[in-house]
Formats: sequence, C-alpha cells, structure tokens
Amino acid sequence: MEHSSSSLVDSTLISSQRLSLVEFLIQSAEHLQVAPVVKYSALSLFADRFLPSLPRFKIDAQNSNNWLLKPLTESALHLFAVISLWISTKMHDSRPLSVTCLRSLANKSISEQHFTTRNFLEAEVLFMQVLNFEIGTTNIAFLFLQELWIQIKGVAKAGELINFEACMEIMDLLYEKEETSLLCTYSCPPHSLAASILVVTYVMTVPQHKWEFPILPWAKFVTSCKEEDIIKMATLILRHVLEPS
Repeated sequence: MEHSSSSLVDSTLISSQRLSLVEFLIQSAEHLQVAPVVKYSALSLFADRFLPSLPRFKIDAQNSNNWLLKPLTESALHLFAVISLWISTKMHDSRPLSVTCLRSLANKSISEQHFTTRNFLEAEVLFMQVLNFEIGTTNIAFLFLQELWIQIKGVAKAGELINFEACMEIMDLLYEKEETSLLCTYSCPPHSLAASILVVTYVMTVPQHKWEFPILPWAKFVTSCKEEDIIKMATLILRHVLEPS
C-alpha cells in the first residue's frame, strides 16, 4: 500500500511538472548549443520514455530506496533531464559533453541542490536502469522529419523553400504545449507526426503561388501513412501553432 501511494504521488508530481521539465530540457539544450538530433533524442529519452516509466520503476522496493528517488524531487527530475542530454550527446557527438560542463549548467539552473560528479554518474546509471538500458533513438520523429525534408528538396523546387528551422520550432512547440505534448509520445506514430509537421511547415513557409507540388499525396506515398490521418494531424498542429500565446 505504501509503495502504491508513493507511486501515485510521483505520478502526480511528474504529470504536474512535465511541461516545465520539457521546457527546462529545451532551454538546457540551447544553452549547451547541442546539435538538434541531440536535443530531440534527449526529449525522446526523457519525456517520452523515462518520465512515464519512472513511477512503475519505483514500485520495486529495492529501486525506491535510491537516494535520488526517496523522495522524488523536482531537483532530481531536472538532473535527469540533464542526464538525458549527456547520454544523447554520447550517442551522437564525436566529442560528448563533459561532466564538468554539465555540472556547471546544473549548478546554475538547479538552485535547490548542487550535484557532484559522483551524483551525475549515479543518476546516469539509474536513468538507464529505468529504461532497461534500451537507449536507442533511431525511431524518433525528428529523424523522420529530417529525412523527409532532404527527400522533398530532391524532388521539388518548392522543397528548397521549406524552412527546416521552422520545422524544429513547430516540434518544440508541440512538446511545450499541454494540449499537444503527448502527441510526441503516445497519440501519433513518429513518421506520421513528421509528415504532418512537414506539411504544416510547407503551408506556412512556402509562398502560396508556389504551392504547385502535391505535398499531401507525396507525403502519403513516402511514409505509407493515410492521407486523412496526415490532414487531421496537420490541422491540429496548425490550430495550436497559430493560436495566440
């Protein structure tokens, strides 16, 4: 009963803090000037997989006794967000971020608690344990989106006009908004989400008089997604992108 109650408390904390944690991760990625693939891989590891898995992981009595989880605090969650960037940079960068660099960031941005190098190493191990050491990030929307962008530039002049920075800004916005945050996790397959973001960016950044390319049939063909699903998701994304902040 005690562990069940603790898990409920943790789930409530994670749910209430999810958007602020995602925003913290994005800001940290910008501060560290990591490559986009590092940022979006970290978001996938942390927001899409680590946070949903953590309450279940803590149900095990042995796991729940770890000092980083007993009790689970906002500071610890911020540390895990930084850890996700560390793991991601190890996978994607030839020169990964050093623990000294990450500690400096954490000490500036996590004012409630200072973490040592040993704390970082312990947090990294725990992070990977929660994910059952499954840290692959090949199946994320960003990589599909990047590939679609490269492909469309090769087959259509209008593809050269699609602003990839705008694609990434839209993806950030989807993660940061409560109504769309879970789209990146549960509601939409990554290739379908990528196709929808590309369609939205096409509509928003390509001048209307140059809309001669059949973007929807092409996206359907290269992704094997249903056209109606792409339209439905693109419409939802547009509504949230264009609504007043």
